[in-house]
Amino acid sequence: MIKVIQLSKQIPGGPKVLSDISFEVQPGEFVAIKGASGSGKSMLLRCLALREKWNSGTYIVDGVDIFKKGFSGTMKVRREMAYLEEKPSLIPNRTALKNVLIGAAYQTPAWRRVTGMVRNDDYMGAMDMIEKMGLLEKAHQKGGQLSGGEKQRIAVARALVHGATTLLADEPVSGLDPHAAEQVLSDLQRMCRIQGISVIAVMHQGDWAERFADRTIGLNNGKIVLDIKGRRMTEREKLLL
Repeated sequence: MIKVIQLSKQIPGGPKVLSDISFEVQPGEFVAIKGASGSGKSMLLRCLALREKWNSGTYIVDGVDIFKKGFSGTMKVRREMAYLEEKPSLIPNRTALKNVLIGAAYQTPAWRRVTGMVRNDDYMGAMDMIEKMGLLEKAHQKGGQLSGGEKQRIAVARALVHGATTLLADEPVSGLDPHAAEQVLSDLQRMCRIQGISVIAVMHQGDWAERFADRTIGLNNGKIVLDIKGRRMTEREKLLL
């Protein structure tokens, strides 16, 4: 379980972009983060991934107080939480399979990312995960030749193969055609329900959030203004965002 208590974030020499953010995320829960541009959505995700320093707040993951644990707390977050960028960063001249095996920054040692060396017994697990993403026929295609939706699904497979239990996805379907977007979100939803993976995703399109997420957290000017579970937003609630 992820527990955030009174997270605040201020840009050095600039404005406060997150104010007293508190919420919990259960294992297997798919949470959509919504809000207008500049509301703090992406900053919240970056703070959860520890890509941005918190000014104040408490961060508890599986009962562990992350900041009290110092370096070991930071490494726990980096091992167990995968940050998926809007445009996934794959090694373009390596195959989809090799990208999954090598892993992303923070997931594997630098020497493995440079040399591409992996253990033979890792291949089956990677191929199984690629198959679950519906991309088995793309396993030996170069990363630079994949479509946007395929890259995003390979990035999900890569994160899960390397032990991520939470996916932090920043606009995972931005710029994708409706069919590709639906495939990516269906994959994320299935991972939540079958494997107990937690997903926290910044989602611009309201209908996608309502179709695939279990819950929607709405931000406005860096504050939570709504937290809805199991139903669609009312028109009045949409006006808050």
